[in-house]
Amino acid sequence: MRPISQLARLAKLARPSRLEQAEALDRVVAPSQRVARRLRPGPVRDALNGVWLGHPLHPVLAQAPVGAWLSAAVLDATGGSAGRSAAGEAERRRLVAFGLAAAAAAALAGTADWSEQHEQQMRVGVVHAAANVTAAGFYGASLLTRRPAASRALRLAGLAAVTAGGLLGGHISFRLSGGANQAESVPHLVEPGWHDLMPAGGLTDGQPVKAMLGEVPVVVIRDGRAVHALAGRCSHLSGPLFDGELDEGRLTCPWHGSAFRITDGSVARGPATAPQPVFSTRVRDGVIQVCLPDAG
Repeated sequence: MRPISQLARLAKLARPSRLEQAEALDRVVAPSQRVARRLRPGPVRDALNGVWLGHPLHPVLAQAPVGAWLSAAVLDATGGSAGRSAAGEAERRRLVAFGLAAAAAAALAGTADWSEQHEQQMRVGVVHAAANVTAAGFYGASLLTRRPAASRALRLAGLAAVTAGGLLGGHISFRLSGGANQAESVPHLVEPGWHDLMPAGGLTDGQPVKAMLGEVPVVVIRDGRAVHALAGRCSHLSGPLFDGELDEGRLTCPWHGSAFRITDGSVARGPATAPQPVFSTRVRDGVIQVCLPDAG
């Protein structure tokens, strides 16, 4: 029970909700963000964000190191005298080494996500990263020592650190909604059918305009003879798309640079991974009407 009680004390001391407001962490966040943003927007960054997957890639990649290290811990706990043989120790070392290699890819994807988040998420994120770097350090040291007892102790310390990191990662994901689709609620807030939205004469070609459909903001764009309407808050972190810039049929969020195709709402550039809900449009008696498929 001792390792479990140590983890409980560590989680209590970390107090993720307090980390959100720890402005002292901004001294680490700001320079780290500048380094992370050296990976410029483009295909590589989009791949790391998970644009191709439809949701963030980082949690998928994180399963590999955690799974490998947890497997090593299970072998440590249940191997018995046979598991403490040279062959058993070699097997655990292979698991640790695989976890370290897989952790590098997970860290790269996580950094790409973290660099375009809100300040509260980023503050917790630097501590999350520090816990995981500490875990990697313990696991790396366990490979360097040739004393089985010391190696097991270092692996246990690594497991404790990566567990703390996982708790903070969960806080970012679920408490702070990092990586979640912020536009998911839109179809549940709009009634089925056609709705009057705004006068058609209030549009300038190529200029995004904000309109309200009940409590749901909508961005409306005239593109030649066509009228497009998308949910007005970015699916990434709820940025105001109606304040964004339109270029070659792509609307860019002013907060973090996510770009969406106005014809179908698909992601043209991350960090967003979820598409924008797109309304069908028509003009009746000089009024733009919209209908959201699958609403209600």
